Amino acid sequence: MSKPEIASKTPFAINVEKGKDYYWCACGKSKSQPFCDGSHKGSEFTPVKYTAEESKAAYFCGCKQSGNGALCDGTHKSL
Repeated sequence: MSKPEIASKTPFAINVEKGKDYYWCACGKSKSQPFCDGSHKGSEFTPVKYTAEESKAAYFCGCKQSGNGALCDGTHKSL
């Protein structure tokens, strides 16, 4: 299995809306980081659906190595 490209070594702070779906880029190639723009097509990667449980600032993983799905878990600090 290939490793995703590191899009950023810091998370993306995005204001999300309760109940809205967001599709996080898992491959690291999207030009619309942290969200999918279809750049994964032809690879083994697929976007990860994130549904906001409340309206707030969410910190989406930029390094694509998080063990917490689409959200940052601090893994970027060890890269």
